[in-house]
Amino acid sequence: MKIVSKTSISEYPLFSRGKVRDIYEIDADSLLIVTTDRMSAFDVIMKEPIPYKGVVLNQITLFWMDMFRDIIDNHLLSSDVNEFPANLSPYRDELEGRSVLVKKAVPLPIECIIRGYITGSGWKDYKKSGRVCGYQLPSGLVESQKLEQPLFTPSTKADVGDHDENITVSEARLRIGNVLAKKVEELSLAIYRKASEYAAQKGIIVADTKFEFGEINGKLMLIDEVLTPDSSRFWPADRYEAGKGQPSFDKQYLRDWLETTDWDKKAPPPDLPGEIIEETKNKYLLAYRLLTGKELLQGGI
Repeated sequence: MKIVSKTSISEYPLFSRGKVRDIYEIDADSLLIVTTDRMSAFDVIMKEPIPYKGVVLNQITLFWMDMFRDIIDNHLLSSDVNEFPANLSPYRDELEGRSVLVKKAVPLPIECIIRGYITGSGWKDYKKSGRVCGYQLPSGLVESQKLEQPLFTPSTKADVGDHDENITVSEARLRIGNVLAKKVEELSLAIYRKASEYAAQKGIIVADTKFEFGEINGKLMLIDEVLTPDSSRFWPADRYEAGKGQPSFDKQYLRDWLETTDWDKKAPPPDLPGEIIEETKNKYLLAYRLLTGKELLQGGI
């Protein structure tokens, strides 16, 4: 299995290149999404890849999308490289395990964030105002405390290099309409609850996560990545203790290390030490193993 920082597939036009994913337009109705091993933190792409991270993200997304089929359809066409167009065969080693063919959707202009615990930017906002994205919360909450009910806290979708911004539910309704906003809120909460119950059985707390939805011929679909270590905070349940920051299976470990440097959180980022790369890789692999019950091997899935 190859480490992939960037792809260059000349047979198809590049549709977009994000912080992690390279997307190619196969035809008018379908896209190829390649999840690379690029790592971003604080909306800046690191110079070094995290080995096999992209495969972990892709495989975890496939795992969850299959689990949630009874809640909502998704945009997947195939994850089997043998079913990809024949002229992609020269790139088989790069695509194996980390790519999908999907139906082209029109993404909603918001990200649907669910917070089950108060942490991250939500904790910072609460300390300042007692509120999180328009929700007035009880006084006296401590960092990482479980919320009485999960909160739907949408955000804007930023371009590469820019920052997403938290918005209120009312602002989300203005952007996409009352009916659609209510629907994605209900879907996001339903998916989060099902995922949290499953993850709890595996010793993982899903502290928060974000979902993306799109429309295909007017039908709402789950798209992009789902409940990965990049889009979620996964905490080991056996080490959970409210009142402080938590160890995690996600990129928080890398963020925490970056916070110890004098980096101004603007490009270029600092060089990542080998031990930071290795430990971050191991955390991604551990999340994959705990959630799916499978091992990710360097020679294949």
